[in-house]
Amino acid sequence: MLVKLGVDISRLKRPMRRALQPIDNVFIANTRSEAVLTSTYEGTHSPSSLHYANLACDFRWPKVFYEDHTAHLADRKDGFVKLLRDELGNKFDVVSESSHIHIEYDPKGV
Repeated sequence: MLVKLGVDISRLKRPMRRALQPIDNVFIANTRSEAVLTSTYEGTHSPSSLHYANLACDFRWPKVFYEDHTAHLADRKDGFVKLLRDELGNKFDVVSESSHIHIEYDPKGV
């Protein structure tokens, strides 16, 4: 996994930290590139964002999504998000944003 310059992963709580390797595995297996972590608590997020609780990360969309024009971009992104959701399980939310993938540890009903 690559980490964008200036991003601090030292504060991530254990569930999010443990998810980093499985996330990277999905990136490598399906895009042939490492995940690029672009944000933890840094930057501007909504006031109630789990970024500030050290339970969320953002990842850059892999270049392959923009290089291959054989399928609709939104469909390819949706498929990739599903792979991440399947890998991480229902305690994580995986959200497709226009510029990045947002992943947070947010178990429901616990």
